[in-house]
Amino acid sequence: QVQLVESGGGWVQPGGSLRLSCVGSGFIFSNYNMKWYRQAPGKAREEVACVMWSGLKTYLDSVRDRFTISRDYAKNILYLQMNNLKPEDTAVYYCHRERRFAGEMDYWGNGTLVTVSP
Repeated sequence: QVQLVESGGGWVQPGGSLRLSCVGSGFIFSNYNMKWYRQAPGKAREEVACVMWSGLKTYLDSVRDRFTISRDYAKNILYLQMNNLKPEDTAVYYCHRERRFAGEMDYWGNGTLVTVSP
């Protein structure tokens, strides 16, 4: 079965960096659009970054010059390198596999908490 397991969250001071990882299993990574979402307290979940099955990458405007999404095809791992973190980046970050073929569903990881504060 499909599983997504995130790691790498934690506390960091403003200006610091973290790298999130998402290990996927039960499917071929390169066949799907893979995304990072985040949800801050009291706010709606928002898409942060996406790497499409074609390799095209997209970013939320507020993170475009600070975050980098990438994936290791051989290991089925999705990454989110986050630099110059700001307090407003504080949220639970979720890995997401978007459905592509008929009859499929979306899958989510359980999330990893990122806290940015002095």
